[in-house]
Amino acid sequence: MSEEPRSDDRLRVLEAITDSALSHLEFDKLLIALLERVRALLEVETATVLRHDTAAGVLTAVASSGIEEEVFQGVRVPVGAGFAGTIAATRRPLALDQVGPGTVVNPLLWERGLATLLGVPLLAGESLVGVLHVGSVTKRKFTETDVELLQMVATRLALAVQLEDAAADQAAATALQRGLLPAHLPAIGELDFAARYVPGTNTGIGGDWYDQFELPGGRIGVVIGDVAGHGLGAAVVMGRLRSALRAYALDYEDPADVLTKLDRKAKHFETGVMATVGYGVLDPAHERMTISLAGHLPPVLAGPYGPAALVAVEPDPPIGLPIAVPQRHSTTIDVPTGTLLCWYTDGLVERRGSSIDDGLRKLVATVTAGPPEQVCAAVMTGLVGREPVPDDIAMILLRRRALALERAPGPSVGGTPPD
Repeated sequence: MSEEPRSDDRLRVLEAITDSALSHLEFDKLLIALLERVRALLEVETATVLRHDTAAGVLTAVASSGIEEEVFQGVRVPVGAGFAGTIAATRRPLALDQVGPGTVVNPLLWERGLATLLGVPLLAGESLVGVLHVGSVTKRKFTETDVELLQMVATRLALAVQLEDAAADQAAATALQRGLLPAHLPAIGELDFAARYVPGTNTGIGGDWYDQFELPGGRIGVVIGDVAGHGLGAAVVMGRLRSALRAYALDYEDPADVLTKLDRKAKHFETGVMATVGYGVLDPAHERMTISLAGHLPPVLAGPYGPAALVAVEPDPPIGLPIAVPQRHSTTIDVPTGTLLCWYTDGLVERRGSSIDDGLRKLVATVTAGPPEQVCAAVMTGLVGREPVPDDIAMILLRRRALALERAPGPSVGGTPPD
């Protein structure tokens, strides 16, 4: 029987779900408070929220009033299966007056003696956030009023869940990023290092990273990378690629071989993921660096007496690109004393409305062979300035000190060499 919701019905629900007292509650307590109010409004014995896990294709019970075991036991319902799964698949309300093994996946519902169920999808725009369902131990006919009022509550819950998910993902991604980026870049011999990481204002934490590590035999590895995408997913993939690259770097001396293995690993275990990576290895004397690029922009090299320039390294395809890569390549360059190398991700040089070539020219004009921290500051001032960055920026600089030149007055960096 169709029944139009009365204005006082709507008012009761709106008052229940917009009560200012709820705004001060932590997320978990907010969900329980709303579910308790739903039980009172609809005169039911149970109310449960199941959150949609897009990657796994399941619904997981995250809050319940009246049948708390659903949460304690981590109940999971496949999308498309049973009562809640059907609501998720169709994104439409559903009432059920036969609760049992043939109609419901979760045995807790019929074991509790529920005779009637009503559920609605939690939708945030086009996105399925989860399912809200209520249950009664007595046979009853849920009306159109009940459905509409429950859907009003679901709209409020969907927004709360979506905001909490976004905040939790951002916090987790930030913690992961901070945990994986080197906390300190120590000087090694005559080598000095500096680095920057800035999350994008439009995208938040993503998959950009830099790394530096010592290798057997006195070699030094330097990495810059950028996983496509943003948020927790990109940060997690970044962490796995970073760890894998470090492991391969212990077994293979040639950076091209390391990136070949990393590409093979990504294609097998990280289907659909793509990343650009630059990897360079300094020899034990720190006089030469061997570089391989997987779709990444070339580093900038600044010598002590001449202008800076992009290193002439031809990039191979990115990591994870679904094409066969016959052979990756490495290029070896000289690193004289006084030389600085600047590795960076594209967030530093790409801007809406400008070509990336313009950004690269500006970067090359800004990089000098000065102390890395000073150069880092100059680059960020010159290319970022006072404007928020739209995309993540990662940058790592290394410089081979020219100690003799730094001890005594002499020509400025980029000037004419002494006679």
